[in-house]
Amino acid sequence: MSILSPLKKRLLYRIVPFIILFIISSFIYLFLEKGILGSATHYPSTNNPYNFTNSIIISIISATLFGLIIGSFEVLYFSKFFSSKSFIKKIIYKIAFYITVVIIFLISTATISFIVEFNTNLFDKNVWINLRNFVTNIAFFSIILYIIATIGFSLFYLEVSDNIGQEVLFNFFTGKYHKPIEEERIFMFLDMKSSTTIAEKLGHVKYFEMLAEYYSDLSNAIVKHQGLVYQYVGDEVVVSWTLNKGLKSDNCIYCFYSMQEALKKQSPKYLERFGVLPTFKAGFHCGMITAGEIGTIKKDIVFTGDVLNTTARIQGLCNTYEQVILISDDLVQKLKMNSSFTYKTIDKTSLRGKNEQMELFTIS
Repeated sequence: MSILSPLKKRLLYRIVPFIILFIISSFIYLFLEKGILGSATHYPSTNNPYNFTNSIIISIISATLFGLIIGSFEVLYFSKFFSSKSFIKKIIYKIAFYITVVIIFLISTATISFIVEFNTNLFDKNVWINLRNFVTNIAFFSIILYIIATIGFSLFYLEVSDNIGQEVLFNFFTGKYHKPIEEERIFMFLDMKSSTTIAEKLGHVKYFEMLAEYYSDLSNAIVKHQGLVYQYVGDEVVVSWTLNKGLKSDNCIYCFYSMQEALKKQSPKYLERFGVLPTFKAGFHCGMITAGEIGTIKKDIVFTGDVLNTTARIQGLCNTYEQVILISDDLVQKLKMNSSFTYKTIDKTSLRGKNEQMELFTIS
């Protein structure tokens, strides 16, 4: 059994790249510096002592700590704190904060480095003389610029990851879908109930604001139950699982009820700000799809197959049968093997565009 929950894993996977990027960046800087200084034992510009071995140890420690600090601030605090700020304001505030942190960090690291190099303590005047030489030299400002550039690249990576999804970005890097592959997946098509009426009542701008809150409040439930957001289509979200992840511990079904609970907890917010509490209905199905990278101007990982059309049609029957959740017979037969839910037959029906009938179930 995994020690970390999916939510904690996601946080960790978002922070770790900062650490890796800072370590890689520090090694690039170290070896460029070594190539320039060669066998020198002092920095020419400041006459401060230079020791390549000590620099490696200090760089690894400082890069790990700095990457952890920056990553933690970004993921745990700044992503929420600056969510309502414009892009320009977000960049200005972050740069001001990080420059301050970088300066404090560099001065602290340099002080520790001089203490180690001279095998002395903080109150030795040689430490303070070398520190003064360091912070008044152009090398100090070049290091600041180099670190800020590394932070900028890290922030860019985080933005890309958040926009296209961690799993999708990872699949791009590994090339999993570079060539089309077939795999069996579970799909949930989740649609907001009475969305047209709500949009007319609120107006387009207010409705869009509610939709943003709605998707945000549903996201933790999707991550918690190991789902992948495949698409947002208007007021509909398509969530997908690999067969193993979706069946494990009834993840795909529990995700639906976790999403209901998430909205219920946020009901005061919706009623106060929008005067309505959004609810949803969902259709579930599973089957083989073909997945692969597609596009020239904009690349994306696309799933194709009859299973998507069928799931959309199952979801469309929720109103007909007055149910909030409908599940195909194909998926129920797989879930029943180890499921904690009881499934109730609703009807056998012919879906539009399909010849054979499909039995539909709901949760009893």
